[in-house]
Amino acid sequence: MKFSRREFLKLGLAGGMALAFPFFGASACSGPGESPTGKGSTGALLRSRATLPRPFTAPLTVTKVLEPARSDASGDHYEVVQKAGRQEILPGLKTEIWGYNGTFPGPTVEARSGRSAVVRQWNELSVPVSTHLHGGKTPPGSDGYPTDLILPLGQEAQDGHSPDSPSRHFHSETHSHGFKDYEYPNAQRAATLWYHDHRMDFTGPQVWRGLAGFYIVRDEDDDALPLPKGEQDVPLMICDRSFDEDGSFLYPSLDPSLLGEPGVEDDYMEGVLGDAILVNGAPWPFMEVSNTRYRFRVLNASNARRYELALDPEPPDGSLSFVQVGSDGGLLGAPLLHRTIPISQAERFDVVVDFSRYPVGTEVTLKNRLGAGTTADVMRFRVARRERDDSTIPRQLSDMTEFDGLTESRATVERGEFRFKRISENGRTMWGINGEPFDPERMEARPELGSVEVWNLDTDAHHPIHLHLVQFKVLSRNGERPRPTDAGWKDTVDLASGEEAKVIARFDGYRGRYVFHCHNLEHEDMMMMANFEVI
Repeated sequence: MKFSRREFLKLGLAGGMALAFPFFGASACSGPGESPTGKGSTGALLRSRATLPRPFTAPLTVTKVLEPARSDASGDHYEVVQKAGRQEILPGLKTEIWGYNGTFPGPTVEARSGRSAVVRQWNELSVPVSTHLHGGKTPPGSDGYPTDLILPLGQEAQDGHSPDSPSRHFHSETHSHGFKDYEYPNAQRAATLWYHDHRMDFTGPQVWRGLAGFYIVRDEDDDALPLPKGEQDVPLMICDRSFDEDGSFLYPSLDPSLLGEPGVEDDYMEGVLGDAILVNGAPWPFMEVSNTRYRFRVLNASNARRYELALDPEPPDGSLSFVQVGSDGGLLGAPLLHRTIPISQAERFDVVVDFSRYPVGTEVTLKNRLGAGTTADVMRFRVARRERDDSTIPRQLSDMTEFDGLTESRATVERGEFRFKRISENGRTMWGINGEPFDPERMEARPELGSVEVWNLDTDAHHPIHLHLVQFKVLSRNGERPRPTDAGWKDTVDLASGEEAKVIARFDGYRGRYVFHCHNLEHEDMMMMANFEVI
């Protein structure tokens, strides 16, 4: 796709050479009304009993950055307390949340590539917890394995499940009492990551109650780019929730205490969909912006809902709405243009929006093309003022030599299909991989440290598939080229019903046991997870 000089100037693409050559890799992804990932989300709508507020009346808040408790030559040390808190999410009502430092979302951790961080997680909740740094290249003992639990003080190790639970194999072979130190070497490039609860069988309800936060890795290469910075670099955690009459979170747990039988009511086994859309914990917020470029780090932190994000109105000059600069694993090699952004659970997209294309006074709504009624809107931007803008979007963002060189011919192993499908065991319907429910003692793959492998994935329903430890490259979908939104390093790939994907990854960094699973959290809790061990 070629761009005129006028289009390049609109984008603010840096470098004279960019004006004379094609914008390599650029694409227009999805036209109006189209959904590249299929229709809707896998799950059932849980309607709120509380009166929901009018959209665009609450201001967007940006979560505070967590300051280290101390720093030394070895790295930065943080203290986080997982505890209950009360927040006014719906006007006039208080919602009890479970949060990191008692807030939802939790505080943002900003780390430096190559500088280690140690996060001491204290558990002051009534239930066990396990914290996973999603997208992090972490040692196995700090990865948040589902049975590597922090028990509340005074609670002994226990399975907490009924004998006929699908997770009857559960045992807490590794557990801590009261707190655990998670060691993150941050030996990876700059990227937008996030951390969330990963307790076996109860990830869905515990994330729903608020256990999620941003973890942003920065490096010199990203810092040096003339992309929007400071107040124009904004993380957006998008998720859906439902509320009871008193403002409490509504969730269809079989045991609301989360100490006994795991799982959800039968009607919601395909996933729980809320009817209120929150951004950084606020319902349908508004944000006042200047007529400049903004970098938005977009995260879908929903349990089961997918979004197709679009701007309404679209830029009046006819240009495309979003310039993607980063994916799950950090910067792309070159920017990509999209009209809409389809985003599944746990995916991240770093995009630039140029509000100079709109007259001051314009209101621009971020829509969800996969939503209806209350879920059709996400938030609103109000172009409130003029400001000078020194940012630009370079034609080249990062060196992708390693990514480009990761070809199928480099693989030492190609693994046959990992089938993500509904299963039945002992009369109970659940979700599994290769016909089996999750068992911590069974290994599905044993890649050698440093080896390159190709994995084939296929599905019977919408499943966003996440691999721990590694970032991978999507080689193909259904035997054809990947979608434009599959670009760059990924740790989560969204597959629609009946789709197949081929991905390639280098299994380096650490030996040990990790998991891969569906990131529809109800599917994950109902056993759609498996182990691999790097040997």
